[in-house]
Amino acid sequence: MGNMPVRRLDLGYFVRPASETGGPEPRVEPVLAYLVRHDNGLILFDTGIGDAGPETEAHYRPRRRPLRDALAAAGVGLDDISLVVNCHLHFDHCGGNPLLGGTPILVQDVELATARRGDYTVDELVDFPRATYEVLSGEAEFWPGVRVVPTPGHTPGHQSLVLRQSDGTVVLAGQAHDFASHFASDHLARQAAREGVEPPLPPYRPWLDRLADLDPRRVLFAHDCAVWEPARPQAH
Repeated sequence: MGNMPVRRLDLGYFVRPASETGGPEPRVEPVLAYLVRHDNGLILFDTGIGDAGPETEAHYRPRRRPLRDALAAAGVGLDDISLVVNCHLHFDHCGGNPLLGGTPILVQDVELATARRGDYTVDELVDFPRATYEVLSGEAEFWPGVRVVPTPGHTPGHQSLVLRQSDGTVVLAGQAHDFASHFASDHLARQAAREGVEPPLPPYRPWLDRLADLDPRRVLFAHDCAVWEPARPQAH
């Protein structure tokens, strides 16, 4: 498998209030999507911030970059997208989905079911004219070198996209972790546990075992511009 170019798309930001940051101050977080060029077509991983109504707008104070503009800056249009993969269906990850009616959207069955039960996301961002879902139940390689891996935690049906590149595996982790540093901490907790360090140790998400099997070289996130890369032994 040759390289599949991956382009980060800046789709704006929102302000997470202090009540949700665990600290005394609010935090401004980016909203990032990713465009993947594969021999079979263009994959769009997440689609930006939707309109969640006045109360949510006031709570998060989002600033949006239109999906059309972000794609145009990458030299493509909405009609060029072959496939959408949403890490999950919260309004800040599937906001542009209604612009892509008729384009297949890959989603986990539990995520779609949870979204359709209500009081979870914005209904109009889930069921819209020509919404076309390809529902998965667990891990699946849907194109050569491109695999969806369930990474539940933030939501029950959260999923990540794994790309087998010639120079190593790239993971588009969405909001499996909020930040690269959180992923790094869990990764090290797993390493310590496997190396027999005596408890107490922090818990880590069990699906990290599966990601480790895939030997990630780079992990990218939806709300953090930082990229996780494994530590490499220094040359002597």
